[in-house]
Amino acid sequence: MKELKQRSTCPISTSLDVLGDKWTLLILRDMVFAGKSTYGQFLQSAEKMATNILADRLAGLEAQGILSKAVAADKKSKFTYRLTEKGVDIVPILVELILWGAKHCPTIIDPSLLAELQTGKGAAIEKYQRLAREQALA
Repeated sequence: MKELKQRSTCPISTSLDVLGDKWTLLILRDMVFAGKSTYGQFLQSAEKMATNILADRLAGLEAQGILSKAVAADKKSKFTYRLTEKGVDIVPILVELILWGAKHCPTIIDPSLLAELQTGKGAAIEKYQRLAREQALA
């Protein structure tokens, strides 16, 4: 994994340097809202990410301290990925992207998730952050 090169010191630009491609955000989406934690689970996403892209994005997220990687308890050749506290801090961004996309783009979303986010955004953010923290301890 090559070192991250920042384009500028603007907070939006530096955030985009870390999160600014769709694959990274989709991995984080799957971790937070689908509970995915293994390479194989990420490969099953509807977007059909290429294996080399997935490996690169997971390594990048780990290098940035957004997720951690550990050997799976059930199989020594398998790894599990968990959000770090830095990763948990991304949950509100994901929620806002979901709400914006559902409002302005043709999308398909679980109606119960959309209702949860629309009616109690703060509580939903706290819930998904708590779940990510609990998963990190498991």
